[in-house]
Amino acid sequence: MDFEEKDEEILAASLNKPALFKILVDRYQEAFIRKALGILKQREEAEDVVQDAFVKIYRNAGKFKKIEGIEFKSWAYRVLVNTAISRYRQISKKRQAESANPLDLELASERNLSTEDIVLESETKSVTADLISRLPKHLAHLVSLYYLEDKSYKDIAKEESVTIPALKMKLFRAKKLLKELVNKNEDERKK
Repeated sequence: MDFEEKDEEILAASLNKPALFKILVDRYQEAFIRKALGILKQREEAEDVVQDAFVKIYRNAGKFKKIEGIEFKSWAYRVLVNTAISRYRQISKKRQAESANPLDLELASERNLSTEDIVLESETKSVTADLISRLPKHLAHLVSLYYLEDKSYKDIAKEESVTIPALKMKLFRAKKLLKELVNKNEDERKK
């Protein structure tokens, strides 16, 4: 087979001669690894995802139909990105479950929460803690007291030796900064 043939033709021919699929692997492997690495941030995971994506592409080769505006390349990248995102979610859930506080798990079982709810709650706490840690220390401390420890304005104001209006203004600033951080995270995720 000629290396100049179109990807779609090589894919179709590889159904009868599986060895031809290697041409597509050779063409796209490095670019796929770079793309997967951008999502997963770990070389080994990215390589595994690329291998899984190529398996999916080959297994579904008979389903691919060339349509105007949809080439093999865009279809293959879609398979790769979906595979990488799925792996990223699996890794995140696993990390969350591993880092979950045993006391949280015990309390969650008492509240009849599903494993998914436990992971989601743990992930939410982790994201919240990460965002709070990015605030200036004095604001992070006040946010923790008010939102995480559920203390009243009066108690915090007394403990921190500030007036209630000053405390409210500091918490307002902290909420504004948190909102900016959340928006920044969303923008980075979309890239």
